[in-house]
Amino acid sequence: MVRCLVACLCLLLTSLEAKATFLDIKVSISGQMMSFVDPFSRETIVWPVSTARPGKITPKGTYQPYLMREMHYSSLYNNAPMPYSIFYSGHYAIHGTTSTDKLGSPASSGCVRLHPDNAKRLFQLVEQLGSDRTFITIKN
Repeated sequence: MVRCLVACLCLLLTSLEAKATFLDIKVSISGQMMSFVDPFSRETIVWPVSTARPGKITPKGTYQPYLMREMHYSSLYNNAPMPYSIFYSGHYAIHGTTSTDKLGSPASSGCVRLHPDNAKRLFQLVEQLGSDRTFITIKN
């Protein structure tokens, strides 16, 4: 009986801890960087990104993901592949890119581009935690 109560208490505490966990993604347009703390490993992650090139915009603000696609093809830009897409505002998404040589400088049509390996890791974290516990803040 005591073992059962201890097991139930551990399960409850684990569940409460998971519910209190958030993923707070920060994107710096001026720095062309993304940062967040991995809620599971507690590791601080910093990755280069590409945001909007001159003449385009990456919308600033705080958002939550509303749609996720493991593989999406752009309906606006010649069916361009957008692996591990996390849509946060209209047609704007965080996603992987094949133009990895441009990461760290403005190069996109407005989305936040990542190395495909990093996009996959971020996508999996958002899947694990849920969109309701994920926040994306994009600042200058």
